Amino acid sequence: MQGAIEDALARLEPGPHTIAAAGRTDTGVHGLGQVAHCDLQKPWTPFRLSEALNFHLKPAPVAIVDCAEVDPEWHARFSAIERQYLFRILIRRAPATHDAGQVWQVNNDLDVDAMQEAANHLLGNHDFTTFRSSICQAQSPQKTLDELRIERVMGLSGPEVHFHVRARSFLHNQVRSFVGTLERVGAGAWEPQDVKSALEACDRAACGPVCPGHGLYLARVGYPVDPFMAPGHSPKDRQSDS
Repeated sequence: MQGAIEDALARLEPGPHTIAAAGRTDTGVHGLGQVAHCDLQKPWTPFRLSEALNFHLKPAPVAIVDCAEVDPEWHARFSAIERQYLFRILIRRAPATHDAGQVWQVNNDLDVDAMQEAANHLLGNHDFTTFRSSICQAQSPQKTLDELRIERVMGLSGPEVHFHVRARSFLHNQVRSFVGTLERVGAGAWEPQDVKSALEACDRAACGPVCPGHGLYLARVGYPVDPFMAPGHSPKDRQSDS
C-alpha cells in the first residue's frame, strides 16, 4: 500500500514522497480504515486530492476513501488514541470462493460462548509477552486491551465468527495470536481457563497457534478529534466540490 500511494503522489508533485501510516500491518492483512498523512506543496482540496490519487493508483488494489487537511503537527500514528481490528473466521467445509483470501476458513463449528469466556481473561492491562511475536520491536509487552468481543454472524458464504478487538496500540502479531488461541477454545481443544494460564505464563511458548493474516482487517483508527468529521467536511460537501 505505502509504495503504491507514494508512487501516485510522485505523479502529482515532484518527489520523493514518504507517507506515515497509523499502523503497520502484516502481509495479507487488509486495511479498511488505515489512515496515513503526507506533506504536499500545492494547495490541494481534499476532494481533488483523493480523486487524483485514486486515478493514479489504478490498477493497484488500493483506494483513498477520504482526505482531510490537518495541522502540521498532526501525525497519523502518534496522534491516534485507539485502533480497532476485525477478524473473520468462515465456518464451512467447502472451499471459500468469493471470500478466498479475505477470511480464515475452519471446517468445524466453534463455541462462541466458550471463546468469549476465555477472551474476557485478556481484557485490561497485562504483560502480553505470551501473545507477542519474537521479533516484536515494542519497548514493553505491557498493553491495555479495551475490547475483545466475539460474535456469530451469517455471511454471504456461510456462518462466520467475528472478533472485534480494540486498544490504543498492539504488539506485533498480538491480534493473530489472540484469535489462533481462542479458536482452540472454540474447537474444544482448550478450556477457557487455559487462556488465563497462558497469559499469566508470560512465555511465547504458552501461546496457541498464530492464525493467518488474511482474515484480519484494520477497521478503524480513533483520534481525539476525527479529522474526517470536522465542520465543512461532510460527504455532501465533498459531493458539491465535484
